[in-house]
Amino acid sequence: MIVSLIITLRETLEMALIVGIIFRYLQKSNQLEYKKFVYWGIIAGLMMSIAGALLINSLSILFEGRIEQIFEGVIMLTGAFLLTTMILWMLNKKNIAKELEEKLQKHTNKTHKFGVFSVVFVSILREGIETVLFLGAARFSEESNSLLGAIIGIIVALILGYILYIGTSKFNLKVFFTFTSYLLIIVAAGLLSYGIHEFQEAGVIPIVIEHIYDINFIFDEKGPFGSFLKGLFGYNGNPSLIETIVYVVYMIVIFNIWRYLNMQKLQKTKSQNSKSQQIKPHPTTEQISS
Repeated sequence: MIVSLIITLRETLEMALIVGIIFRYLQKSNQLEYKKFVYWGIIAGLMMSIAGALLINSLSILFEGRIEQIFEGVIMLTGAFLLTTMILWMLNKKNIAKELEEKLQKHTNKTHKFGVFSVVFVSILREGIETVLFLGAARFSEESNSLLGAIIGIIVALILGYILYIGTSKFNLKVFFTFTSYLLIIVAAGLLSYGIHEFQEAGVIPIVIEHIYDINFIFDEKGPFGSFLKGLFGYNGNPSLIETIVYVVYMIVIFNIWRYLNMQKLQKTKSQNSKSQQIKPHPTTEQISS
């Protein structure tokens, strides 16, 4: 439930922010005639996302035995991959709002009504499909109903999105996205490890050593606290050798990439600041004398 709440809270808030940026741009540029194409884009994007959710749910019911394990493993690995790339992509972006406004400006200047629709549709569909895959992967790993957490996350995100849109809050989005990014990286590591576990059960990947340790007598993964850790962090009380190696290597690699991208952003900022200082006009002889 907690994983589903975090996923829908973050993804729905991203959708709400995107829609808010678009409406603010249309209002600022006095082009409110495009609002109906924004609404159509939102509806179409959500409908396609729901269709994707129904398709994944139908396939999960249709498959049985070994094929079901392989299918669940694929969904988990896909969810882990998309979570990782989404977080790193956002980290590498300096100003998403500006890029979105530039796309809209391009289409509204040329009166491309379909262009405005497509910008909104693609943005909503991307977030929607990501949410569907993440929730599907989380449901398979938790082996429980995560609907309540997902609904709570959506409601909270819509409320926050509206508050931010009307400008009555100083909510620190940078802190929010940084914190949830750290959590989702750990979730992605758990999904990756559990996806490997499913492939091992299906016989696709060799087990090598079935259990390198067993601490279920302390925190049983099927008990209340163990289930919570399993759902949130991918906890496994008795993992195989390959599961453990994949989890540890993923965490080391991803946080090193995170550190590298942060250093790159810091260097760029310093470079831009130094350039802006160099561009400042030097005082003339007359100004100095005066």
